[in-house]
Amino acid sequence: MENNEFFRLFLSYQSELMASTAIDPVVVAEKSRRIGYSWAASYRAILTAASSADAGGMDVFYIGYNLEMAREFIDYCAEHLLQVHEIVAEVHEQVLSDPDHPEKDCKVFRIDLPSGFKILALPSLARAVRGKQGLFIIDEAAFHDNLDELLKAVMATLMWGGRVLVISTHNTDTNPFNVLVQSIRSGNKPYKLLRVTLDDALRDGLYHKICEKTGETWSAESEAAWRQKLIDFYGDDADEELFCIPKASSGSAIPLVLIEARSTPVSVVRWSCTTDFMLMPEHVRMAETQRFCETELLPHLERLDPKTPHALGGDFGRSGDLTVFWPLAIERSLLRRTPFLLELRNVPFEQQKQILWFVLDRLPLLRGVKLDARGNGQWLAEVTVQRYGARVEAVMLSESWYRDNMPPFKAAFEDGLITVPADREVHDDLRLLQVVRGVIRVPDARTNSKDGKKRHGDAAVAGAMAYAASRADPEIYEYTAVPDFRQPPDGGFGAGWCETAAARNRMEDLAAQSNNFGLRGGVSV
Repeated sequence: MENNEFFRLFLSYQSELMASTAIDPVVVAEKSRRIGYSWAASYRAILTAASSADAGGMDVFYIGYNLEMAREFIDYCAEHLLQVHEIVAEVHEQVLSDPDHPEKDCKVFRIDLPSGFKILALPSLARAVRGKQGLFIIDEAAFHDNLDELLKAVMATLMWGGRVLVISTHNTDTNPFNVLVQSIRSGNKPYKLLRVTLDDALRDGLYHKICEKTGETWSAESEAAWRQKLIDFYGDDADEELFCIPKASSGSAIPLVLIEARSTPVSVVRWSCTTDFMLMPEHVRMAETQRFCETELLPHLERLDPKTPHALGGDFGRSGDLTVFWPLAIERSLLRRTPFLLELRNVPFEQQKQILWFVLDRLPLLRGVKLDARGNGQWLAEVTVQRYGARVEAVMLSESWYRDNMPPFKAAFEDGLITVPADREVHDDLRLLQVVRGVIRVPDARTNSKDGKKRHGDAAVAGAMAYAASRADPEIYEYTAVPDFRQPPDGGFGAGWCETAAARNRMEDLAAQSNNFGLRGGVSV
């Protein structure tokens, strides 16, 4: 088969799967049902096993959770070998024996190839894969009886250049497969992560392929009807089965025991304004806000280590919810330490800007800032970006942002990489985080503060933003002008200028001496 004809067999997400397994040592793919991922993986299997060792060939081991999956995969491989390599493959059945447990003997399927390599369809048992080397494909991983032990066994293949592909639909958010996915998103596992929902597959042409196979005529209307029929069929399970959203377990996403373990006795500075404050003259509001900054915030800012980088996250609120600014000091050990927390309630827009800029101007070695840019917060985020540049990001909070940034935030609690204030209301905000549609976020619920006012997980969002800001790596462009030594600064002749002028006179003397001795070039002044 010609190469271009061969690659026309695949949709783009299938091609991405095949390309990733050729490059990345470990690939984990969360997927919708019946999108052809296993079929594409069988092509990767025959391309790998049919190649010579010099071309990256190796044995391939497929692990499904039942015998029928194993037989289907090995039959796919036999068909592809005839199609691609014109190899008539014979599928052998054999029994995998366990001398210690003869009652646990099991059937395996095998194809031997002219390259000297083989494709084996194995049972889902850690003992069946130990000691083997090659490409391991674990299919529908969330439904294996002991995925943790199986993964531990197959990862040993990486030591000698093997590779691992893990594919699955979700099966609740506490399943080891979802734990693995969240570990990758949090940065704790250096694996390649792929994600394909039903809508992703349709966008790439899945229903076109289905129509080609069934002989039906494609239309946008028929595709929409087919999609809706699938959703209706799965009912309450549609999110998990079709859209990669694991069913949520009950309880807080970050347990209280973890929050308390990371708590330290630092100040939470709170300021609440009356409605009349907004109507006061501007100079009064500015002066009162400056007084607050200098008396309540400046002592905390002056205690910060000037040699330690800092970051800040902010969640915006005006009359209903709180505005929370959460600074973090990034210690040498990479611990993100909270030096203090700032909460504002019912503070006018201009005064929020005044307070935020007062803090940012005094945070040492400011590395990154992420500010909530939804709704009215967009103005404050925008003017702050204009003032401080690329180190500030105006974040439009969305499900995808939570999906990418909440797992690292939770992992920071689990790994002891963050401290939080020992404050009941901040703890309540953090405990409000739940898994909603497979993503950690603040649900549509509110709690009461000690003064009876409503809270909506504001500190939790600010904390997540701060942690994300501390992990950011913005490109910062700065310019510091070289002092003009020819003129005294500000027209004065202070001690500093005298020292500079003396140094310049000394340079001019050296230049004159070098010319007297016939040296070329002399001293540049």
